[in-house]
Amino acid sequence: MTETRTAIVTGAARGIGAATAKRLADDGMQVAVLDLDEAAAQPVVDEIIAAGGRALAVGADVADSDSVKAAVERVAAELGAPTVIVNNAGIIRDNLLFKMSVDEWDLVMAVHLRGAFNTVKHAQQYMVEAKFGRVINLSSTSAQGNRGQANYAAAKAGLQGYTKTLAIELGKFGITANAVAPGFTVTEMIQETADRIGVSLEDFKAHAAKEIAVARVGYPEDIANAISFFADEKSGYVSGQVLYVAGGPKD
Repeated sequence: MTETRTAIVTGAARGIGAATAKRLADDGMQVAVLDLDEAAAQPVVDEIIAAGGRALAVGADVADSDSVKAAVERVAAELGAPTVIVNNAGIIRDNLLFKMSVDEWDLVMAVHLRGAFNTVKHAQQYMVEAKFGRVINLSSTSAQGNRGQANYAAAKAGLQGYTKTLAIELGKFGITANAVAPGFTVTEMIQETADRIGVSLEDFKAHAAKEIAVARVGYPEDIANAISFFADEKSGYVSGQVLYVAGGPKD
């Protein structure tokens, strides 16, 4: 019988994180739904429990090491040793370079890069002890560059290098590390971008779909499906990879 695994999904109160938490629960995992606002994560937990799964809402600031350490310890105590980590928490502070503030740069780096560092740093002992681990980091097609997103693009590109290094360092312990890089995916972040450029969400989606090979935009469930593959016990020979889930080829 396959052991029941415990997953931590960051930024899981909504969007890709919520869809991923529910998908991993459907896959048979116990899921810690981690978000800056614990109360906001509770509805996702309630939905998982109603469907017969086991989940826990956890409040933590991924950019703060002590906060993450406490969260990981709580998950280990209340759910079980976390051996699947999905680093999804993210923010945007879009601006053209000449307008971008140091705070806008630093905050994006802190949430995406330091956040992904903190979770794996504090969870790796549980994975090493279990001789099993799955780390899935959320990158983006923006890692290849995107106007008005110097901070976000740099962070998402950094996550790819981080992922490949984790794969090298942790592989001998039965731990894989991979990245999923979504293309245009309908989330609150996309709504923020549409608002920033002054178009309606429907027009933004329609324009984007014309540029995508499969002629449609993505949804959180599309990304969760790819994450589910990397998290699977049968995916142990796939590590250090970046999978673009973007409706067509990306360089």
